Amino acid sequence: MTRLDSYTKQAKQLVRWHREGNHSIGGRIRGLARYQTLTDREALALEFPLREAQEIIALEAGHASWAALKVAVANGPTQTTSRPPALRLTRALPVIFVANVTSSAEFFTRTLGFSIDFLHGKPPFYGSVSRDGACVHLKFVHEPVLTVGPQDRDGLIVAFIEVENVKALYAEYVAAGAVFDQKLKQQAWGGRDFVVRDPDGNGLCFVGPA
Repeated sequence: MTRLDSYTKQAKQLVRWHREGNHSIGGRIRGLARYQTLTDREALALEFPLREAQEIIALEAGHASWAALKVAVANGPTQTTSRPPALRLTRALPVIFVANVTSSAEFFTRTLGFSIDFLHGKPPFYGSVSRDGACVHLKFVHEPVLTVGPQDRDGLIVAFIEVENVKALYAEYVAAGAVFDQKLKQQAWGGRDFVVRDPDGNGLCFVGPA
């Protein structure tokens, strides 16, 4: 496959995603200056021919138009085959289901000391927050994915987050007014942990080493 074939395939994929009602392309459509104020719903309501998808792909590749991209590809270096990287799993990220991504992100920043990496959509339906090496993704759902009874609620943990100084973090969260399902506790396996409950009822367990 040539570089131009690859770009053409990407443009056709954008058209297909738009036709399927995939909200994730709203931000990419807003990359066109004439559409920068549209919401995701308005972006999906547009007529979206292939030429506009090609324009988006060209802009994302650093070119003013599809025609300019074609010229750059024609005059560019020949694509070479490189050795694929070794297969290695890098990390796993918990995805937490929430009723409001913006409100949930604010809870993570104001109460738990995280920073917002991104909020995707207008209004946001997906986002990412992180603190140091810990990262959590937030996904909007219309209603709870799990129906959990009172007898199981206390044991429902959606994310385990390892902490080097769990005692100091616990003191920070006490001062921030966090709601705890479990206070800082020494466990039989040697470490200490505590559980914070977010506004959607998700349990977040912060774990210190043994």
